[in-house]
Amino acid sequence: MMSKLQELIDTLCPDGVEYKRLGEFATVIRGSGLQKNDFTENGVGCIHYGQIYTYYGAFTYETKSFVSPALAEKLKKVSKGDLVVAVTSENVEDVCKCVAWLGDDEIVTGGHSAIIKHNQNPKYLSYYFQSEMFFKQKRKVAKGTKVIEVAPKKLEEITIPVPPLEVQSEIVRILDNFTELTAELTAELTAELTARKKQYEYYRDELLKPKNNIPMVTLKEIATDIYRGSGIKRDEVTEEGIPCVRYGEIYTTYNTWFDKCVSHTQLDYVSNPKCFENGDILFAITGESVEDIAKSVAYVGHEKCLAGGDIVVLKHNQNPRYLAHVLATQSAREQKSKGKVKSKVVHSNVPSIEQITIPLPSFEIQERYAEVLDNFEQLCNDLNTGLPAEIEARQKQYEYYRDKLLTFKEI
Repeated sequence: MMSKLQELIDTLCPDGVEYKRLGEFATVIRGSGLQKNDFTENGVGCIHYGQIYTYYGAFTYETKSFVSPALAEKLKKVSKGDLVVAVTSENVEDVCKCVAWLGDDEIVTGGHSAIIKHNQNPKYLSYYFQSEMFFKQKRKVAKGTKVIEVAPKKLEEITIPVPPLEVQSEIVRILDNFTELTAELTAELTAELTARKKQYEYYRDELLKPKNNIPMVTLKEIATDIYRGSGIKRDEVTEEGIPCVRYGEIYTTYNTWFDKCVSHTQLDYVSNPKCFENGDILFAITGESVEDIAKSVAYVGHEKCLAGGDIVVLKHNQNPRYLAHVLATQSAREQKSKGKVKSKVVHSNVPSIEQITIPLPSFEIQERYAEVLDNFEQLCNDLNTGLPAEIEARQKQYEYYRDKLLTFKEI
Protein backbone atom coordinates (compact mmCIF):
# COMPACT_ATOMS: atom_id res chain seq x y z
CA MET A 1 0.00 0.00 0.00
CA MET A 2 2.79 2.40 0.93
CA SER A 3 5.28 1.28 -1.76
CA LYS A 4 3.42 3.02 -4.57
CA LEU A 5 3.34 6.26 -2.59
CA GLN A 6 7.04 6.04 -1.86
CA GLU A 7 7.77 5.39 -5.53
CA LEU A 8 5.79 8.50 -6.50
CA ILE A 9 7.60 10.60 -3.90
CA ASP A 10 10.99 9.26 -4.99
CA THR A 11 10.17 10.02 -8.62
CA LEU A 12 8.23 13.28 -8.43
CA CYS A 13 9.64 15.04 -5.37
CA PRO A 14 12.81 13.29 -4.23
CA ASP A 15 14.28 16.45 -2.68
CA GLY A 16 11.18 17.31 -0.64
CA VAL A 17 7.91 19.15 -0.98
CA GLU A 18 7.28 22.86 -1.15
CA TYR A 19 5.23 24.28 1.72
CA LYS A 20 2.99 27.09 0.50
CA ARG A 21 0.74 29.63 2.12
CA LEU A 22 -2.89 28.76 1.44
CA GLY A 23 -3.26 32.19 -0.16
CA GLU A 24 -0.65 31.28 -2.80
CA PHE A 25 -2.81 28.64 -4.44
CA ALA A 26 -6.29 29.37 -3.12
CA THR A 27 -8.79 32.15 -2.57
CA VAL A 28 -10.73 32.28 0.70
CA ILE A 29 -14.21 33.85 0.49
CA ARG A 30 -16.31 34.66 3.56
CA GLY A 31 -19.96 33.60 3.42
CA SER A 32 -22.89 35.66 4.67
CA GLY A 33 -26.55 35.16 5.49
CA LEU A 34 -28.32 31.76 5.69
CA GLN A 35 -30.25 30.90 8.84
CA LYS A 36 -31.65 27.51 9.78
CA ASN A 37 -35.18 28.84 9.27
CA ASP A 38 -34.25 29.49 5.61
CA PHE A 39 -34.18 25.75 4.89
CA THR A 40 -36.74 24.37 2.44
CA GLU A 41 -37.71 20.81 1.53
CA ASN A 42 -36.10 21.15 -1.88
CA GLY A 43 -34.40 23.73 -4.06
CA VAL A 44 -30.69 24.63 -4.16
CA GLY A 45 -28.40 22.59 -1.94
CA CYS A 46 -26.78 24.43 0.96
CA ILE A 47 -24.32 23.80 3.78
CA HIS A 48 -24.94 25.64 7.06
CA TYR A 49 -21.78 26.08 9.13
CA GLY A 50 -23.26 24.24 12.13
CA GLN A 51 -23.86 21.16 9.99
CA ILE A 52 -20.14 20.91 9.26
CA TYR A 53 -19.64 20.07 12.95
CA THR A 54 -22.62 17.77 13.38
CA TYR A 55 -23.38 16.13 10.05
CA TYR A 56 -20.57 16.10 7.49
CA GLY A 57 -17.29 14.22 7.36
CA ALA A 58 -14.23 15.23 5.35
CA PHE A 59 -16.19 15.36 2.09
CA THR A 60 -19.69 14.99 0.70
CA TYR A 61 -21.51 14.54 -2.59
CA GLU A 62 -24.92 15.57 -1.23
CA THR A 63 -26.25 18.31 1.03
CA LYS A 64 -28.45 17.78 4.05
CA SER A 65 -30.45 20.97 3.43
CA PHE A 66 -31.84 23.21 0.70
CA VAL A 67 -32.87 26.82 0.21
CA SER A 68 -35.10 28.53 -2.31
CA PRO A 69 -33.54 29.57 -5.65
CA ALA A 70 -34.36 33.21 -4.82
CA LEU A 71 -32.33 33.10 -1.61
CA ALA A 72 -29.56 31.08 -3.26
CA GLU A 73 -28.99 33.98 -5.66
CA LYS A 74 -27.96 36.15 -2.71
CA LEU A 75 -25.61 33.64 -1.08
CA LYS A 76 -21.99 32.72 -1.79
CA LYS A 77 -21.59 29.91 -4.32
CA VAL A 78 -19.73 26.64 -3.75
CA SER A 79 -18.48 24.80 -6.82
CA LYS A 80 -17.34 21.20 -7.19
CA GLY A 81 -14.01 20.76 -5.39
CA ASP A 82 -14.37 23.80 -3.13
CA LEU A 83 -13.89 23.45 0.63
CA VAL A 84 -16.48 24.87 3.01
CA VAL A 85 -14.91 25.78 6.35
CA ALA A 86 -16.71 26.57 9.61
CA VAL A 87 -14.73 29.55 10.91
CA THR A 88 -16.70 30.01 14.15
CA SER A 89 -16.92 27.52 17.02
CA GLU A 90 -17.26 27.25 20.78
CA ASN A 91 -13.80 25.71 21.10
CA VAL A 92 -10.47 25.92 19.34
CA GLU A 93 -10.29 22.15 18.80
CA ASP A 94 -13.23 22.18 16.38
CA VAL A 95 -12.93 25.56 14.68
CA CYS A 96 -12.03 25.39 10.98
CA LYS A 97 -13.51 21.93 10.53
CA CYS A 98 -14.16 21.69 6.82
CA VAL A 99 -15.98 19.60 4.23
CA ALA A 100 -14.98 19.22 0.58
CA TRP A 101 -17.92 19.59 -1.79
CA LEU A 102 -17.67 16.89 -4.48
CA GLY A 103 -21.16 17.07 -5.96
CA ASP A 104 -21.67 18.16 -9.57
CA ASP A 105 -24.19 20.91 -8.86
CA GLU A 106 -23.31 24.34 -7.53
CA ILE A 107 -24.49 24.85 -3.95
CA VAL A 108 -24.43 27.75 -1.47
CA THR A 109 -23.29 28.52 2.06
CA GLY A 110 -23.73 31.37 4.51
CA GLY A 111 -22.32 33.21 7.50
CA HIS A 112 -19.69 31.74 9.83
CA SER A 113 -18.44 29.79 6.81
CA ALA A 114 -15.61 30.39 4.39
CA ILE A 115 -15.23 28.94 0.90
CA ILE A 116 -11.77 27.87 -0.25
CA LYS A 117 -11.39 27.84 -4.03
CA HIS A 118 -8.12 26.19 -5.08
CA ASN A 119 -6.29 24.13 -7.70
CA GLN A 120 -5.31 21.12 -5.56
CA ASN A 121 -6.95 17.79 -4.69
CA PRO A 122 -9.93 18.79 -2.52
CA LYS A 123 -9.88 15.64 -0.42
CA TYR A 124 -6.16 16.02 0.21
CA LEU A 125 -6.73 19.54 1.55
CA SER A 126 -9.70 18.42 3.63
CA TYR A 127 -7.67 15.62 5.21
CA TYR A 128 -4.88 18.09 5.94
CA PHE A 129 -7.38 20.34 7.73
CA GLN A 130 -7.95 17.42 10.15
CA SER A 131 -4.26 16.97 10.93
CA GLU A 132 -2.29 17.89 14.02
CA MET A 133 -0.04 20.09 11.86
CA PHE A 134 -2.99 22.21 10.81
CA PHE A 135 -4.33 22.29 14.38
CA LYS A 136 -1.10 23.82 15.66
CA GLN A 137 -1.26 26.58 13.07
CA LYS A 138 -4.93 27.44 13.50
CA ARG A 139 -4.43 27.85 17.26
CA LYS A 140 -2.07 30.71 16.51
CA VAL A 141 -4.61 32.62 14.39
CA ALA A 142 -7.79 31.76 16.33
CA LYS A 143 -9.29 34.62 18.35
CA GLY A 144 -11.91 34.84 21.08
CA THR A 145 -12.82 33.19 24.39
CA LYS A 146 -16.50 32.16 24.54
CA VAL A 147 -16.72 32.16 20.75
CA ILE A 148 -13.63 31.16 18.77
CA GLU A 149 -13.18 32.61 15.29
CA VAL A 150 -10.57 32.41 12.55
CA ALA A 151 -10.72 35.25 10.04
CA PRO A 152 -10.69 34.01 6.43
CA LYS A 153 -7.69 36.25 5.68
CA LYS A 154 -5.80 34.55 8.51
CA LEU A 155 -6.55 31.19 6.93
CA GLU A 156 -4.65 32.31 3.85
CA GLU A 157 -1.49 32.62 5.99
CA ILE A 158 -1.48 28.95 7.02
CA THR A 159 1.18 26.89 5.28
CA ILE A 160 0.41 23.52 3.73
CA PRO A 161 2.70 20.97 2.05
CA VAL A 162 1.79 20.88 -1.64
CA PRO A 163 3.18 17.72 -3.27
CA PRO A 164 2.44 16.90 -6.93
CA LEU A 165 -1.19 16.03 -7.65
CA GLU A 166 -0.27 12.38 -8.30
CA VAL A 167 1.14 12.15 -4.77
CA GLN A 168 -1.93 13.89 -3.34
CA SER A 169 -4.21 11.40 -5.12
CA GLU A 170 -2.33 8.40 -3.75
CA ILE A 171 -2.47 9.82 -0.21
CA VAL A 172 -6.19 10.36 -0.64
CA ARG A 173 -6.65 6.76 -1.82
CA ILE A 174 -4.82 5.43 1.25
CA LEU A 175 -6.72 7.69 3.68
CA ASP A 176 -10.05 6.86 2.07
CA ASN A 177 -9.33 3.18 2.71
CA PHE A 178 -8.26 3.89 6.30
CA THR A 179 -11.39 5.97 6.86
CA GLU A 180 -13.66 3.28 5.45
CA LEU A 181 -12.05 0.53 7.52
CA THR A 182 -12.26 2.65 10.68
CA ALA A 183 -15.94 3.43 10.01
CA GLU A 184 -16.72 -0.26 9.40
CA LEU A 185 -14.99 -1.32 12.61
CA THR A 186 -16.79 1.37 14.61
CA ALA A 187 -20.13 0.24 13.19
CA GLU A 188 -19.39 -3.41 14.01
CA LEU A 189 -18.30 -2.66 17.58
CA THR A 190 -21.28 -0.39 18.16
CA ALA A 191 -23.63 -3.10 16.87
CA GLU A 192 -21.99 -5.62 19.19
CA LEU A 193 -22.48 -3.34 22.16
CA THR A 194 -26.15 -2.77 21.26
CA ALA A 195 -26.75 -6.50 20.84
CA ARG A 196 -25.23 -7.32 24.23
CA LYS A 197 -27.33 -4.65 25.92
CA LYS A 198 -30.51 -5.99 24.33
CA GLN A 199 -29.53 -9.52 25.34
CA TYR A 200 -29.12 -8.41 28.96
CA GLU A 201 -32.42 -6.51 28.96
CA TYR A 202 -34.27 -9.50 27.48
CA TYR A 203 -32.80 -11.89 30.04
CA ARG A 204 -33.55 -9.49 32.92
CA ASP A 205 -37.17 -8.98 31.82
CA GLU A 206 -37.72 -12.74 31.39
CA LEU A 207 -36.22 -13.52 34.78
CA LEU A 208 -38.26 -10.85 36.57
CA LYS A 209 -41.59 -11.13 34.79
CA PRO A 210 -44.66 -11.94 36.95
CA LYS A 211 -45.07 -15.62 37.90
CA ASN A 212 -48.03 -17.43 39.44
CA ASN A 213 -46.10 -18.44 42.55
CA ILE A 214 -44.71 -14.95 43.26
CA PRO A 215 -46.97 -12.28 44.81
CA MET A 216 -47.41 -8.90 43.13
CA VAL A 217 -47.19 -5.82 45.35
CA THR A 218 -47.28 -2.07 44.90
CA LEU A 219 -44.37 0.07 46.01
CA LYS A 220 -46.73 1.71 48.49
CA GLU A 221 -47.21 -1.66 50.18
CA ILE A 222 -43.49 -2.24 50.69
CA ALA A 223 -42.47 1.36 51.46
CA THR A 224 -41.56 2.19 55.03
CA ASP A 225 -41.34 5.81 53.93
CA ILE A 226 -41.45 7.72 50.64
CA TYR A 227 -40.72 11.43 50.18
CA ARG A 228 -39.32 14.07 47.85
CA GLY A 229 -35.84 15.48 48.08
CA SER A 230 -35.00 19.16 48.46
CA GLY A 231 -33.51 21.39 45.75
CA ILE A 232 -29.75 21.53 45.22
CA LYS A 233 -28.80 23.99 42.49
CA ARG A 234 -25.98 23.33 40.08
CA ASP A 235 -23.90 26.19 41.50
CA GLU A 236 -24.36 24.71 44.99
CA VAL A 237 -22.40 21.58 44.07
CA THR A 238 -18.96 21.65 45.72
CA GLU A 239 -15.75 19.61 45.58
CA GLU A 240 -16.11 18.53 49.20
CA GLY A 241 -18.88 18.41 51.76
CA ILE A 242 -21.96 16.21 52.16
CA PRO A 243 -22.44 13.63 49.37
CA CYS A 244 -25.53 14.40 47.29
CA VAL A 245 -27.41 13.39 44.16
CA ARG A 246 -29.14 15.77 41.76
CA TYR A 247 -31.94 14.29 39.66
CA GLY A 248 -30.16 14.71 36.32
CA GLU A 249 -27.31 12.50 37.54
CA ILE A 250 -29.71 9.56 37.82
CA TYR A 251 -30.13 9.75 34.04
CA THR A 252 -26.55 10.52 33.08
CA THR A 253 -24.21 9.12 35.74
CA TYR A 254 -25.70 6.21 37.66
CA ASN A 255 -26.76 2.86 36.29
CA THR A 256 -28.67 0.24 38.34
CA TRP A 257 -27.04 0.88 41.72
CA PHE A 258 -24.15 2.90 43.10
CA ASP A 259 -22.14 3.18 46.31
CA LYS A 260 -20.50 6.62 45.99
CA CYS A 261 -21.91 10.02 45.03
CA VAL A 262 -20.12 12.02 42.35
CA SER A 263 -21.33 15.33 43.82
CA HIS A 264 -21.18 17.10 47.18
CA THR A 265 -22.74 20.19 48.67
CA GLN A 266 -22.73 22.21 51.88
CA LEU A 267 -25.50 21.73 54.42
CA ASP A 268 -25.90 25.50 54.67
CA TYR A 269 -27.02 25.62 51.03
CA VAL A 270 -30.08 23.38 51.60
CA SER A 271 -32.91 24.97 53.56
CA ASN A 272 -34.83 21.74 54.11
CA PRO A 273 -32.34 18.85 53.72
CA LYS A 274 -33.71 15.43 52.78
CA CYS A 275 -31.40 12.49 53.30
CA PHE A 276 -31.10 9.01 51.88
CA GLU A 277 -28.97 6.12 53.08
CA ASN A 278 -27.95 2.53 52.42
CA GLY A 279 -30.62 0.54 50.55
CA ASP A 280 -32.83 3.46 49.53
CA ILE A 281 -34.18 3.72 45.97
CA LEU A 282 -34.02 7.10 44.21
CA PHE A 283 -36.42 8.09 41.42
CA ALA A 284 -35.86 11.05 39.08
CA ILE A 285 -39.34 12.54 38.71
CA THR A 286 -38.46 15.19 36.13
CA GLY A 287 -37.06 14.37 32.70
CA GLU A 288 -37.18 15.03 28.98
CA SER A 289 -38.54 11.64 27.90
CA VAL A 290 -41.79 9.83 28.63
CA GLU A 291 -39.97 6.51 28.11
CA ASP A 292 -37.28 7.27 30.72
CA ILE A 293 -39.26 9.26 33.28
CA ALA A 294 -38.83 8.13 36.89
CA LYS A 295 -35.60 6.26 36.16
CA SER A 296 -34.56 4.70 39.42
CA VAL A 297 -31.32 3.66 41.07
CA ALA A 298 -30.41 1.94 44.35
CA TYR A 299 -27.89 3.41 46.78
CA VAL A 300 -25.78 0.70 48.44
CA GLY A 301 -23.10 2.91 49.99
CA HIS A 302 -22.75 3.62 53.69
CA GLU A 303 -22.64 7.41 53.93
CA LYS A 304 -25.66 9.54 54.69
CA CYS A 305 -26.38 11.62 51.58
CA LEU A 306 -28.68 14.43 50.47
CA ALA A 307 -31.35 14.01 47.78
CA GLY A 308 -31.85 16.97 45.47
CA GLY A 309 -35.14 18.34 44.24
CA ASP A 310 -37.17 16.32 41.71
CA ILE A 311 -35.98 13.11 43.39
CA VAL A 312 -38.28 10.74 45.27
CA VAL A 313 -36.68 8.57 47.96
CA LEU A 314 -38.20 5.15 48.66
CA LYS A 315 -37.29 3.44 51.96
CA HIS A 316 -38.07 -0.28 52.36
CA ASN A 317 -36.98 -3.58 53.90
CA GLN A 318 -36.30 -5.49 50.66
CA ASN A 319 -33.12 -6.26 48.73
CA PRO A 320 -32.23 -2.90 47.16
CA ARG A 321 -30.34 -4.40 44.22
CA TYR A 322 -33.32 -6.62 43.38
CA LEU A 323 -35.64 -3.62 43.48
CA ALA A 324 -33.25 -1.67 41.27
CA HIS A 325 -33.27 -4.42 38.64
CA VAL A 326 -37.01 -5.05 38.72
CA LEU A 327 -37.75 -1.31 38.50
CA ALA A 328 -35.65 -1.14 35.31
CA THR A 329 -37.70 -3.79 33.48
CA GLN A 330 -39.94 -2.93 30.54
CA SER A 331 -43.00 -3.64 32.67
CA ALA A 332 -41.94 -1.16 35.36
CA ARG A 333 -40.94 1.47 32.79
CA GLU A 334 -44.34 1.22 31.12
CA GLN A 335 -45.99 1.81 34.49
CA LYS A 336 -43.72 4.79 35.17
CA SER A 337 -44.65 6.42 31.86
CA LYS A 338 -48.37 5.58 31.99
CA GLY A 339 -50.49 8.68 31.51
CA LYS A 340 -47.49 10.92 30.88
CA VAL A 341 -47.67 13.34 27.96
CA LYS A 342 -44.72 14.03 25.71
CA SER A 343 -43.51 17.60 26.08
CA LYS A 344 -40.28 19.52 26.71
CA VAL A 345 -40.40 18.51 30.38
CA VAL A 346 -42.05 15.35 31.74
CA HIS A 347 -42.99 14.98 35.40
CA SER A 348 -43.91 12.18 37.78
CA ASN A 349 -44.87 12.25 41.47
CA VAL A 350 -45.09 10.22 44.67
CA PRO A 351 -48.66 8.89 44.08
CA SER A 352 -47.69 7.60 40.62
CA ILE A 353 -44.59 5.87 41.94
CA GLU A 354 -46.49 4.32 44.84
CA GLN A 355 -48.82 2.54 42.38
CA ILE A 356 -46.05 0.74 40.48
CA THR A 357 -46.59 -3.02 40.81
CA ILE A 358 -43.70 -5.49 40.94
CA PRO A 359 -43.25 -9.21 41.67
CA LEU A 360 -41.86 -9.70 45.18
CA PRO A 361 -40.34 -13.13 45.85
CA SER A 362 -38.79 -14.17 49.16
CA PHE A 363 -35.72 -12.32 50.35
CA GLU A 364 -33.52 -15.31 49.49
CA ILE A 365 -34.77 -15.39 45.88
CA GLN A 366 -34.39 -11.60 45.63
CA GLU A 367 -30.74 -12.04 46.63
CA ARG A 368 -30.22 -14.78 44.04
CA TYR A 369 -31.83 -12.74 41.24
CA ALA A 370 -29.76 -9.69 42.21
CA GLU A 371 -26.50 -11.68 42.10
CA VAL A 372 -27.28 -13.19 38.69
CA LEU A 373 -28.30 -9.87 37.16
CA ASP A 374 -25.39 -7.99 38.73
CA ASN A 375 -22.99 -10.45 37.10
CA PHE A 376 -24.72 -10.23 33.74
CA GLU A 377 -24.81 -6.45 33.90
CA GLN A 378 -21.11 -6.33 34.83
CA LEU A 379 -20.27 -8.30 31.69
CA CYS A 380 -22.20 -5.74 29.64
CA ASN A 381 -20.51 -2.87 31.48
CA ASP A 382 -17.08 -4.38 30.80
CA LEU A 383 -18.02 -4.53 27.13
CA ASN A 384 -19.37 -1.00 27.34
CA THR A 385 -15.98 0.14 28.63
CA GLY A 386 -13.87 -2.02 26.35
CA LEU A 387 -15.54 -1.36 23.01
CA PRO A 388 -15.41 2.46 23.16
CA ALA A 389 -11.76 2.13 24.19
CA GLU A 390 -11.16 -0.08 21.14
CA ILE A 391 -12.94 2.43 18.90
CA GLU A 392 -10.84 5.25 20.35
CA ALA A 393 -7.65 3.24 19.83
CA ARG A 394 -8.50 2.63 16.18
CA GLN A 395 -9.29 6.31 15.71
CA LYS A 396 -5.95 7.31 17.23
CA GLN A 397 -4.21 4.80 14.97
CA TYR A 398 -5.90 6.35 11.94
CA GLU A 399 -4.95 9.86 13.06
CA TYR A 400 -1.33 8.80 13.57
CA TYR A 401 -1.00 7.36 10.05
CA ARG A 402 -2.89 10.28 8.54
CA ASP A 403 -0.47 12.79 10.07
CA LYS A 404 2.49 10.66 9.00
CA LEU A 405 1.23 10.58 5.41
CA LEU A 406 0.74 14.35 5.40
CA THR A 407 4.22 15.15 6.70
CA PHE A 408 6.94 15.78 4.14
CA LYS A 409 10.55 16.89 4.02
CA GLU A 410 10.38 20.57 3.17
CA ILE A 411 12.35 21.98 0.27
